[in-house]
Amino acid sequence: MIATVNRVAYPAFTHVRLGSRIVRKSQRKWLRPLALVAGGCLLLSGCAQFDDTVAEQTYAPAPQLTPQAGPKPQLPDIAGGSDAGTPGGPRTSPTPVPPPQGCKDFDPAVIGTCMDTVTAIAGLPGDGTAPAALAGERKSGRILQVVAGKDPAPYATVAVNATGDGGLTGLALSPSYVEDQLVFAYVTTATDNRVVRIAKGQEPKPVLVGIPKGATGNHGAIVTDPKGALLVATGDAGNPANAADPNSLAGKVLRIDPSGKAAAGNPTAGSLVYASGLHTPGGLCGSADGSRFWVTDRPGDKDVMYRLLPGRPLTVPAWTWPDKPGVAGCADFSDFLVVAGSTAANLQNLPVAPDGSISGKPTVSNDGKSGSPTYGRVAGISMISPDIAVSGTVNKDGGTTVSSDDRALLITRSQSPAGNNKD
Repeated sequence: MIATVNRVAYPAFTHVRLGSRIVRKSQRKWLRPLALVAGGCLLLSGCAQFDDTVAEQTYAPAPQLTPQAGPKPQLPDIAGGSDAGTPGGPRTSPTPVPPPQGCKDFDPAVIGTCMDTVTAIAGLPGDGTAPAALAGERKSGRILQVVAGKDPAPYATVAVNATGDGGLTGLALSPSYVEDQLVFAYVTTATDNRVVRIAKGQEPKPVLVGIPKGATGNHGAIVTDPKGALLVATGDAGNPANAADPNSLAGKVLRIDPSGKAAAGNPTAGSLVYASGLHTPGGLCGSADGSRFWVTDRPGDKDVMYRLLPGRPLTVPAWTWPDKPGVAGCADFSDFLVVAGSTAANLQNLPVAPDGSISGKPTVSNDGKSGSPTYGRVAGISMISPDIAVSGTVNKDGGTTVSSDDRALLITRSQSPAGNNKD
């Protein structure tokens, strides 16, 4: 379920909101979306005490994809028609979206503008009529609430040290966010990398401290699982040996409860470690039912995607990118994965078979070629619902900027029958 989009959606991806107007499925109108095509602490860790008050596998050519593994997009007619066929085929008479004017962005995919290096993002729950998210700026530590049709609103600020690749790099809602309104962040400080807990209007509180910090390898990610735990991906702090060292929290996927202790059901009781072998993780994501989780990594000589298996070392990738697009955030839409290419300024779209395996080559989209739009460098991605995701751009960190950068962008799966057709 992969495509390149030029003010169309396939198969089919479309926006449900344009300014204050909601486009219903029955209207069959197509907007321009972002193209698409989861006990106790170790002695060396620092579990904080606080008041709980709420406030090596490269793709080899394979047989032709099955219909289940590789649906071919259907291109709807728009503005005088389109040339159906392969993704990125020519379109006729598209209505162009005007370029941004200052912080005003006319693209209906954009729900937040004029931010700085949105590496961390967390979708907020809702009914889909006004998609919203928390967007975190890596360098400043600011967290802003973004929603279509409104200016970004300050939510919180976390003190960070953004040297190298550190700073505010991960955001996740509490497993019980609807009740407690808490948010968790992965941040770099002057002395360590850590997980902090944020209640709006209160100072952030440390949850897990003492994750090693280095000149590089500080980037991390965080996501919740259906059992009420937090999965935390940590970098190797610039020392690749840390990834395999059982006595280091660096280069790992940790699984903790909201208080920072080892979550129940971890591979080793009382240990925070869920899996080992990371170097510069870009993103964590999981399927809606929690049956599988993925983590992206950039070990240096290639970019990789791993499927997480409890207690298993991260040695055999589910996918490898020898061309190193700078894999960052990811989203699992059940039958396909979307992976941000933060240096290549595109999206990598991987088909997923029913058994959870990657079933074919990635399709590149949002690269500004063959009619595909581009938003530049994209980093964090987070699900809002099983059919809607949100992402953040990082163009102010070495990319090509427009006046409304950096931005928060929607990714939406259409429910129309055309969107579910498989060729």
